[in-house]
Amino acid sequence: MKQFHKLVAAVLVLAPLALAQQTRVYNESGNWTQEITGSLGNARNLHVQVEVGTIKVYGGSQQGITYTIHTQAPGSEERARRSFDGYKINASVRGDTAWITAEWEEDRPHRFNGEFVINVPRDMDSAKIETDGGSVQVQGITGRVDAQTGGGGIRLEDIGASVKAETGGGNIDIGHVGGELSIETGGGTIRIGDAQGKIEASSGGGNIEVNSCQQETTLETGGGSIRVQSCNSRLKASTGGGSIDIGDIGGPAELETGGGSIRLASAKGPVRAETGGGTIELNGVPAVYAETGAGSIIAHLVSGVGHDSTLETNAGDITLYIAPNIHVAVQASIEVASGHTIHSDFPEIAVHSDGNDWGPHTVTAEGSLNGGGPSVKISTTTGDIYIRRGQ
Repeated sequence: MKQFHKLVAAVLVLAPLALAQQTRVYNESGNWTQEITGSLGNARNLHVQVEVGTIKVYGGSQQGITYTIHTQAPGSEERARRSFDGYKINASVRGDTAWITAEWEEDRPHRFNGEFVINVPRDMDSAKIETDGGSVQVQGITGRVDAQTGGGGIRLEDIGASVKAETGGGNIDIGHVGGELSIETGGGTIRIGDAQGKIEASSGGGNIEVNSCQQETTLETGGGSIRVQSCNSRLKASTGGGSIDIGDIGGPAELETGGGSIRLASAKGPVRAETGGGTIELNGVPAVYAETGAGSIIAHLVSGVGHDSTLETNAGDITLYIAPNIHVAVQASIEVASGHTIHSDFPEIAVHSDGNDWGPHTVTAEGSLNGGGPSVKISTTTGDIYIRRGQ
């Protein structure tokens, strides 16, 4: 009798799930489509795990979870139904988590695809999305999001808490995120609109673009370009060979590229900029270490933290603008100054030459401004040096 009561209780629990789901199969443009619609009870978390299919999750004002699933297969109706039956789709609630899963019982047929559209309450605590081969889109969730795909793109918008996103090679597009952001793609482009928390983003070779970041940010790509409009904290950006274009930074910055150019609008902390062969342009920096293998360097030194500065290139001109209120000690040198020299707007900085103007010789300059202070070392193997009055 007790076993009978347990069986009845189990049926009563599962019956609402079965009654809430409907399935139909129809032909559309020569392909057979299976449509599954259903609903689940209230749950604080969502976990979607499928082998094939694009997944779209939308948060809204509703109380429960509803879903619409489309799978498509070519060929005859009989063959398509066999494919549909072989791709087992299940929806259930376990504890405080709603689960939607789909996996092959046999080998996957050719030209089979699917789409999972899931509507959830906006105040979900979390959504974990996994697909082996489709794209992922999540929008309007106040909780955290974890999205993974074997190769498709990922798009996340209006996420209230932390985000973790990973794809084998697709693009990643992020809108507003209220928490920390950790994203990785094997080679696609990364675009970030506005992140309130710490950012760690890496791509195997695609471009990285950030509109706004509020906390410490680390960006890395194997070969694409990096662009950041503004960041209110420390920034670290590195690329194997692309250009780096940075706007206003509210802290220190570390910028490194294997061969591209570097440009920075301003920074409130010390800046380190290194490139294997491109040009460097740094505007409004309190202290700088700038090094390029072959390009020119332009830097505007403004008042700020009392750190030493170094500007160095093997083959190119260096132009340094120094604000009038800065206390620094300047040392400059040209190793091979055939036809090159040091130009200074400051009488305190004396220029010396150990030979004639056109033969191989060394040119140096040294002097203190406003009583001296942190050192500023400027050196080029061959090129002109300009030490100018800044604003």
